[in-house]
Parts: sequence; structure tokens; C-alpha cells
Amino acid sequence: MSHWLTQVLARGSQQNQATSPWLETAREESLAALHQRDLPTRKTEDWRYLPLGILNRFEPATADTGAYQAEPLPGLESLDLVFVNGVLLTALESLGPLEPGLTITTLADAPEATGAAVYNQVKPQRHFFGLVNDLLASTGVVISVAEGCAIKTPIRLVHWQSGGEGHTRHLIHLAKNAELCVIEQHQGSDSASLNTSFSEYQIDEGARLHQSRFALQTGNALNFGGCHFNLSDNSQLHSTLVGFGSQLARLDTDINHTGQHGHALQNAIYLLGEKELFDLHSNVEHANPNGTSEQNVRGIVGDKGKAVFNGRIHIHRYAQKTLAELNNRNLLLTRNAEVYTKPELEIYADDVRCAHGATVAELDSKALYYMQSRGISQADARIMLNFGFINELIEQIDMAPVAEWLQAALKDRISGLRHQASEE
Repeated sequence: MSHWLTQVLARGSQQNQATSPWLETAREESLAALHQRDLPTRKTEDWRYLPLGILNRFEPATADTGAYQAEPLPGLESLDLVFVNGVLLTALESLGPLEPGLTITTLADAPEATGAAVYNQVKPQRHFFGLVNDLLASTGVVISVAEGCAIKTPIRLVHWQSGGEGHTRHLIHLAKNAELCVIEQHQGSDSASLNTSFSEYQIDEGARLHQSRFALQTGNALNFGGCHFNLSDNSQLHSTLVGFGSQLARLDTDINHTGQHGHALQNAIYLLGEKELFDLHSNVEHANPNGTSEQNVRGIVGDKGKAVFNGRIHIHRYAQKTLAELNNRNLLLTRNAEVYTKPELEIYADDVRCAHGATVAELDSKALYYMQSRGISQADARIMLNFGFINELIEQIDMAPVAEWLQAALKDRISGLRHQASEE
């Protein structure tokens, strides 16, 4: 067993002694599961492109939990919960009266009826770092929306990592015909750090969830996280994922159609700078008839960057009348950039409509020449073309302030990558 995992198991055993009974029971199961596993290697298919051995040499930078204040998103009135290096800084009582039907508690204080109904009921046990998070996540929030309640104010979970380690876990439950918007925002300094952050969403019958995850850490950060969703009868999910590359970044997402007539739209974007790495694994389980899912994944990879995408759609035997689509499109800024893409379809039903595909290409030289002929510099033309490649997905975000903030952030990111573009 690796040195790093041995330390995790020891810390998990100690930390479990201070948890509530229901959480202690769940963590004991994860602890037993991890004792039967080891750190994945290059021979492990789902981890073959990630150098996880660096965890055994990981030395985090010194972290300070009191030096950060979350900046608001211009034009957006949101309910903000701020986590710094895995520590919740926001006092829940400071949020004031919550909208009718909305309940927010900390993970440690959540009653069993609320927490155990979601905890590890959505996230599959196969996720290695999900099990690690089970053991180490001492902070997080449990959010519940009562039946028939549409919460108007978005909830923003702001995470800042300035060094050290941070491990958070969020549980969100939307009761029948409820509606909620959640924004998960992950940023930090370029210092060496390690964090895991997993979120589980239970979406009951007729409920509607708008969810975004912005994994924007760069530099020497090691990031492992996941977003996992259960869709019941007639429920709806609109999800947007955005990831920047860092020394090592991995994001897993699962969409489980546990009922009929559920609809899921998931758009994902990743932008990688020089020598950065980002790995996105998605899995969609259609276990019941009449479900629909659409996934659009687009990536831009800078010089010597490495992007990995594995998208799997599994149509179960009785999931007739399913409609499922997945596409992954990638742009390489230089010939030294790498993309490893693997879309998968596994179908056991015979009355379905499914499609999947992937492309890897460079910028169209004709389009670049046309823009230069109109007096636009090559550097600016590249920025405009790259931004146009991903902007279609950003425009599908329902909230204009979030879309505008994200557009500005991505333009800055692309502008920073322009020196890596080929000058051929």
C-alpha cells in the first residue's frame, strides 16, 4: 500500500471518532473499502494518464484560513457559503431568515433523516477519491428544499485553497416539484495544495435543479472532485462544468436516471495552459424508460497540456425509449498539446436513439487568414476563434450575471494562453 494512502487511512480512523452516529457508520464502510484498495497506477484503466505517484511526495504550502474574502458575482444576488482550505468560514446564523422551504445545516450537525438519505446514496463507491473524501471531509453543508418550493436565490458554495489540504462534502436534496440553483465555485492560489470536494444531489419527482461547478484552480494544486445526481420521475437537471488545468486535476460526474421521463443537459468546458493536466470522467446511467440526456463537452489545450475525457452512457435492458447524446470537441493550440478522448455507448435496450462522437483539431487556418485580412492581429484572431468555440455553451446558462462573469473569466484565460499558440 502506498505511503500516502496509509496516512489517509490512519487520519480517517482518528477523525471518525468525532462524528455523528450515522456519519460514523457510513465512514466505517468506506474505510473498509479503502483497506481493500491501493493508489491507482498507470495500469489502472481509469487513471492511466494521471501521475498519482506525486501524492507520495506531496508537501503542501502553509495555509491561512483567515486571509480570504469571497468576491460577489456582479449583478447576482446569491446566498454565499465560503470555505477556505476546507474550513467553513460562514456562520449559518449570519445568513438571516431563509426562504420558506429552504433548510441549510452543516454536515456535522445534519440529522440522520436528512444526511443519511443522500450521503453515499448518489456517489458510486467505485470512485477512489470519493472514498478518500468520505474519510477526510469534516466540513460541508446539507441543503434541503421542501416539496413544491421554488427557491429564487441561488446558493453559491465558494471554495478557496491557498495551500495545505481541504476536504469538503455537500449533500443537496430537492423534494417533489422543488426548484433550486447551486453554484460551486473552486479557486485558489498557485501554491502547492491538495483538495477533494464531492457533491451529491437527490432530485425527486418533478424537481428542477440548475447546477454549475467552476473548477478554476491552477498552478501546483492537486484537485479531485465529483458531482453526482439522481434523477427521479419527470425531474430536470441543467448542469454546467468548467475546469482549468493544474498540476493534476480530476473531476468525476454521474447522472443516474432512477425514474422515468427525466431530462439531463450537461455542458462542460476545460481550458488547459502550458504543461497543465485535466481529467474529466462522466457516466450516465439510464436505468428506466423514457429518459433523455445530452452532454456537450469542449476543450482547449495549450502547449504540452494534457486533457483526458472519458464519457460513458449505459442504457439498461428496460430503458426503452431513451434518447441520449454525447459529443466531445477539442482544439489544440500547438502540436505538443495532447488530448485523450474516449466516448462510450453501452446499450442493452433495442428501442433507443443514441449518438456519440469526438473530434480533435487545430484552429481553421482559413478562418484565421480571413480575420487577419480584415485587420485583426493573429493573436486577437486566435482569441476570438477560441472563445467562439466555447461561447455557445456559456450562452445556455440561464442566469445572465453568471454567464457574463464566466465569459470574462474565460476570455482572460484564453488571452493568457495566446503566447502558446502556434505562429505557423
